[in-house]
Amino acid sequence: MISPDRELGQELEVALQETNQVMLARRLDHYPALPELVRMLRTTAPQVIFLNAQTLSEVQALTPPINEIIPGVQIVAFGRSCEAAVLLEIMRTGIREFLHAPFQIPFVSQALERIAEVLAQRPAAPLSTDQLFTFLPSKPGVGTTTVAVNVAAAISRLADMRVLMMDMDLNSGITRFMLKLTNPHCIVDAAQCALQMDENLWPQLVTSIGQMDVLHSGSMNPDFRIEPTQLRHLVEFARRHYRSICVDLSGNMEKFSLELMHESKRIFLVTTGEINALHLARERLTFLKTVQLDGRVEVVYNRVNKRSGLTVAEVQELVGAPVTSVLTNDYQGVHRALSAGRFVDPAAELGKQITAMSLQMLERKAPASDGRKKFIEYFSLIPGRQSFFEPKKSMT
Repeated sequence: MISPDRELGQELEVALQETNQVMLARRLDHYPALPELVRMLRTTAPQVIFLNAQTLSEVQALTPPINEIIPGVQIVAFGRSCEAAVLLEIMRTGIREFLHAPFQIPFVSQALERIAEVLAQRPAAPLSTDQLFTFLPSKPGVGTTTVAVNVAAAISRLADMRVLMMDMDLNSGITRFMLKLTNPHCIVDAAQCALQMDENLWPQLVTSIGQMDVLHSGSMNPDFRIEPTQLRHLVEFARRHYRSICVDLSGNMEKFSLELMHESKRIFLVTTGEINALHLARERLTFLKTVQLDGRVEVVYNRVNKRSGLTVAEVQELVGAPVTSVLTNDYQGVHRALSAGRFVDPAAELGKQITAMSLQMLERKAPASDGRKKFIEYFSLIPGRQSFFEPKKSMT
């Protein structure tokens, strides 16, 4: 609800509570500027917005970006009076419902029923990215975290894109060590706060490095379990706030790891040319076939050098999935980056290969950009799609 008139907003809130048909997620006592509006809508992802029409110019200014950020969202204007000229101007913005004081429960209920019918046919679909990538090691020690972190950093440099790097290896995650992060908060805190997540809490949980935010795994905590509801809220929140999301998995095939892979656009199975790593990569792929995930798997052939005994074709045949990226073995460069808490040098051979991998992930040919953003680029990539999680049943 957006209502500079606090008293009128409270009256409508009381009426809405008496209908038992909606749950009010947020109330603003002022007309928000665009950046605040974006943050609020990304965080709450409402299906209905109640907008005070006391200042017609504000209604006319807010309605287009609201519809752009959340296609299909229903806007209900309300006010102290119902003047024909005002109603006509409101209708020209595309708003079809208007409530005026005093708010009589039968009329409010009828309006909500009409809105529910519209949403049943065309649900509100908050803009969210489909660029969620998971990185799965064939076995511990093949360099998966190094690949995931540097790929995320490369994506963030390509077109000034906001990227989230999530370390979901709850027992052996090393992202915090690699980047020398000092933030005491981690994925455990994010999961525990998932149901109350908002635009004020989130920045306290992540560490920003340029255009990339990092959510590290924290200290080893084998007893912690992420619940499906917590994970759903985290993933949905992240999809609305970032253009790309990279997730580093442990390889232990936890339930939450499988759920994240089901949500992934691509699964990058990282392996080296060692026989035991290749054997376990094939075992991973065999298991993923049983859960219908093998079609998303691409192999990253890591730490390749002149002495590597296997060709790309041989690795593909042994593992049973296509090799889409080959990364050279740059021990010195990786060691320097680790020692300094930085990323691999983008100008080095390995850095260039990681950049090429990032471009291929984004299905782009070149990083060229004129530096100017279109309006829609302030938000996300695609309308939110159906999740494998149970859908929300309440109308907010």
